[in-house]
Amino acid sequence: MNTTFKEKQKLSDWALGLVTLLLIPIGLLFIYGIYQQIFLGEVFGDKPVSDLVLVLLFLLVFGLLVFFWALNLQTKIDQTGIQLRFFLFIKKELKWSEIAAIEVVDYGFIGGWGIRFTQQYGTAYTTKGRIGIAIQLKSGKKLLLGTQKGAEVDAVLKKYLN
Repeated sequence: MNTTFKEKQKLSDWALGLVTLLLIPIGLLFIYGIYQQIFLGEVFGDKPVSDLVLVLLFLLVFGLLVFFWALNLQTKIDQTGIQLRFFLFIKKELKWSEIAAIEVVDYGFIGGWGIRFTQQYGTAYTTKGRIGIAIQLKSGKKLLLGTQKGAEVDAVLKKYLN
């Protein structure tokens, strides 16, 4: 049996599609505004902003799109413990000696995906689905790591907990 578990998750296809569907038209609107103001020399809108503001708004929309497409959750379980990386934000290493309790759970709906703060599970790091690794640390802190491979995680955890 493999004693190392690795998983890399991205947002669900429908969530990425929705974000893209919302941001692309906004980006195109700013491109049109940039074209009209900078290249044609005409005023864009009833209350025009400066050319710099238009460009910055376009870059913000483009940056958000890239951010959502790059967002991922990486989980690794091995003999040292559990490592968690949540794109750009979080990098945690939990040693087995720090963990008081751990189990694979169906956490249901916790208000969306990303980083969430819940009463039952503490800080939740999820990208999709409703299965996760609920961790209670000896310090009293709680974490929930989303997974798409609940059965595989459960088998690896049993290996390390025995």
